Amino acid sequence: MALRIAFTASDVEVAKSARATLEARYGAVPEAEAEVIVALGGDGFMLQTLHRTQELDVPVYGMNRGTVGFLMNGYSEEDLPERLASAMEEVLNPLSMRATTRDGHEHRALAINEVSLLRQGPQAARLRISVDDRLRMDELVCDGALVATPAGSTAYNYSAHGPILPIGADVLALTAMAAFRPRRWRGALLPKTAEVRFEVLNPDKRPVMADADSRSVRDVAEVVIRSEPQVAHRLLFDPGHGLEERLIREQFV
Repeated sequence: MALRIAFTASDVEVAKSARATLEARYGAVPEAEAEVIVALGGDGFMLQTLHRTQELDVPVYGMNRGTVGFLMNGYSEEDLPERLASAMEEVLNPLSMRATTRDGHEHRALAINEVSLLRQGPQAARLRISVDDRLRMDELVCDGALVATPAGSTAYNYSAHGPILPIGADVLALTAMAAFRPRRWRGALLPKTAEVRFEVLNPDKRPVMADADSRSVRDVAEVVIRSEPQVAHRLLFDPGHGLEERLIREQFV
């Protein structure tokens, strides 16, 4: 029996064209009936697809029709069923963000890569950091700070000079962006079970926004972040090109 495949593509023309070609060649079913979803695009589109389909419990196999493609496999129109059958599965748990704005409204979101806090205006942010309800830093003056998963450690976290984390590591990276006080503070490694609380000091003068995988909340007063073990995203990779290999390779470029 043929594998039931659903195809989805980003809005760029090369991705839409690839979808039409692959559907004509291999057939397609709706996502709700699929045994596997093939996502055509870049990393941003892969994140969108994982968030959108998280209730389906169906693995997602990405093929790069975008730019970066860290979460994607190479594109080929040949032997797709065989590639899917031999693919290795990685399971990722996202971060949950609970952001409370200055007017008291609460916003929740999930992030596969990272949750970040960023200054909204010209003045540096002033943040107080607690881990598991224990105050760890009374004041961090910075452009921003983020908490990243191992899968997201090569993204924004790495650009902010944070550590690359092995995919199987039960740790999270807490990384500062342009820390002014304490000067040159680069952050910390935390257990995956940790709950991180950021309190925004002087939010009227130094407003801060929070972002979870590009879903933003402005004028936050407090942000609480923790890993969400109840949600599991299933990604498929070609043998020898899984996330663990990619994370190691990234460190030797």
